Amino acid sequence: MQFSSHYLEQAVDQLASLPGVGRRTALRLALDLLKRSDIELNDFISAISALQSNVQNCLQCGNITDNITCHICDNPKRDKSIICVVEDIRDVMAIESTNSFEGIYHVLGGLISPMDGVGPQQLNIASLPERIQSGAIKEIILALSPTMEGDTTNFYIYKKIKELDIIVSRISRGIAVGSELQYADELTLGRSLQQRQVFELTQ
Repeated sequence: MQFSSHYLEQAVDQLASLPGVGRRTALRLALDLLKRSDIELNDFISAISALQSNVQNCLQCGNITDNITCHICDNPKRDKSIICVVEDIRDVMAIESTNSFEGIYHVLGGLISPMDGVGPQQLNIASLPERIQSGAIKEIILALSPTMEGDTTNFYIYKKIKELDIIVSRISRGIAVGSELQYADELTLGRSLQQRQVFELTQ
């Protein structure tokens, strides 16, 4: 791909570094940005800059927030006795869109995947037993994708918390095996949460 402008090429390189964006798509986006007014372009740049500067992880659950704790953890109407364990923020958004869960979350930030060099130490797992022991937690819902990595992570977490006096459940298999939670439709995901089952190592 030949460029008549070094600056355009740089912009395309940066846009193409985003997941799921190829160079042709990156070029189309860059050319669209060129057509925008100075005000629109400055608003775009400011939004990206503010994203990096102001967004952080909730100190309680690991969700993304603009404050020290997220709006879900801060909501007094949420059931603080039920924690739903998810892979990342996209799963929180997917579950919230179902309007079928009133508890709180624990965001791992990924899944255990030895092939990719991701072990338990790289994830937000160690703080989960601490949350259980420090609060009046009655149930942990393992809402991880039904993939090999998700099942491995489920088993690891279960072994870490099985001796604690709580119910450990998992979402039902309404989610197709091998698929990712974030791509499930709202109805299926909502039913999988409502029809959750007690977690057993034989599952």
